[in-house]
Amino acid sequence: MGVRNQLSLFVTFAKEGFEKSLLVGKFFCCLHVVNTYVCTPALAYGPSMLPTINLTGDLVLAERISTRFNKVCPGDVVLVRSPVVPRRIVTKRVIGMEGDRVSYVADPKSSDKFETVVVPKGHVWIEGDNFYESNDSRKFGAVPYGLIEGRVFLRIWPPKDFGSLGRRAE
Repeated sequence: MGVRNQLSLFVTFAKEGFEKSLLVGKFFCCLHVVNTYVCTPALAYGPSMLPTINLTGDLVLAERISTRFNKVCPGDVVLVRSPVVPRRIVTKRVIGMEGDRVSYVADPKSSDKFETVVVPKGHVWIEGDNFYESNDSRKFGAVPYGLIEGRVFLRIWPPKDFGSLGRRAE
């Protein structure tokens, strides 16, 4: 009788463990789907987006839905896979969409010479808000729209700056 009770107890524990593992598995699957297709947190840092994003870093939320439906507009802050270092995700502001004529200062540190380009089909022109310290489309050209990972819509951290990043007027 003791073996039967122990076996019954083991089966009960095994069922409960399996149910809990299944619940944890479902949670992580949902988390993966939300992170991949809906919304993702990101750490944005560095001098290129000053004063919009702090030098030491801000935790931001980026939604991924508008990029899938081509709803990204000039003035939006976006997460972009770097065309120079593909493993890196950078935070920049969209300045122009395909067909737009964009004028920019080629080398702001040494001259005031303006250049004008037309953004090619399927591409966007991105720049950092601090154009003196930004590695952006002025250096590597227009970026394919497919490299946009998400549109930043909310700053989570630091708490004193919590809120929408908004859209800069162009």
